[in-house]
Amino acid sequence: MRVLVAMSGGVDSSVAAALCVDAGHEVVGATLKLWGGPSDSGCCSVADVDDARRVAQQLGVAHHVFNFADEFKDDVVGPYVAEHARGRTPNPCIECNRHIKFDRLLERAHRLGFDRLATGHHAQVRAVRRDGRDRFELRRGADASKDQSYVLSMLGQAQLERVVFPVGHLTKAHVRAEARRLGLRTAAKPDSQDVCFVHGGAGRGGFLGERLELHPASIVDGETGEALGTVDAVELVTVGQRRGIVAAGARRYAVDVDVPSRRVTVATAERAAVDEVELDPRGVTWVDAPLRDGDDAFAQMSAHGKPARCTVHFDEVTDTRDVTTPGDDAAVNHTPQRRLRVRFVAPQRPVAPGQTLAWYAASDRDLVVGAGIVAAPGRRLGDGALR
Repeated sequence: MRVLVAMSGGVDSSVAAALCVDAGHEVVGATLKLWGGPSDSGCCSVADVDDARRVAQQLGVAHHVFNFADEFKDDVVGPYVAEHARGRTPNPCIECNRHIKFDRLLERAHRLGFDRLATGHHAQVRAVRRDGRDRFELRRGADASKDQSYVLSMLGQAQLERVVFPVGHLTKAHVRAEARRLGLRTAAKPDSQDVCFVHGGAGRGGFLGERLELHPASIVDGETGEALGTVDAVELVTVGQRRGIVAAGARRYAVDVDVPSRRVTVATAERAAVDEVELDPRGVTWVDAPLRDGDDAFAQMSAHGKPARCTVHFDEVTDTRDVTTPGDDAAVNHTPQRRLRVRFVAPQRPVAPGQTLAWYAASDRDLVVGAGIVAAPGRRLGDGALR
């Protein structure tokens, strides 16, 4: 089998390539050139490209660099900036997976005659036979602390049948041990933690400040309307944020970010809790069969967040046109544009609009069901309790 391995220059993708070679596949490594600006982390720096090339040499496989910088700017960086300008909080890693790695790169792998695309993600794909058809499940990685199924939760059947995650069944300790055994130069390389195009020195504020005008804003009590303080840039505040929200000496959560009005509304832990969020129906995708009205599930709202038990509710149809998930040929992935609410069993911290909510099966918390993008920060309980 011919396998194209996306090699970021990190230890996970290095070992993924090594495992594909050990399995007897015809392997070629590919590193993506995504960002032309300053970068000090995650597959965009010169050092990362060099590490990937050196590992490919150690493994005796060909290595190429694919330039997707224009696509990355249009589909990831541009929307990232635009969403912050609206007071929303996007997840650029998920959008990179959606538009770049598992769309454009996957399509290029297909055109070049590769049977599979392999990456170093800590997740698992399992082939199953269901209703007389071969289907593919997306499952959590074996290492709970490194699981990346959340950032892959928008994948569908058309992608999963063509991708492999060779390290998904391993713990991170095992991955590093394998890299040391093989003498790979990335064996002790630290994991990338930040958004690859945001330089550590300037940070998110510096990056966005070069691309849009940042505005100071007032902090307002959500109950009384009383002005409690100010923030330097309303565009940098995230719904659900507590750090940096200093208001009247009490612990407060941001519960609404209004960029045009230059206002951040805050509430105490008792008043900030939400019992549901609304999703944008146009951004909902399903790995396979969709959830139905009233179904139970677990919702995860960040990469390493604790799953919350919930039910899903589809309300009145707002648009009868079908929503097509790009690249997925499964009919179940075409969802009518109905209002979709996720109701939590226990109070949750308010969820930032723009963030991805991933569903996991109620009967199997390792099985990814689908994903959606939060449209509204959620209905506040007023007397909930956040801890």
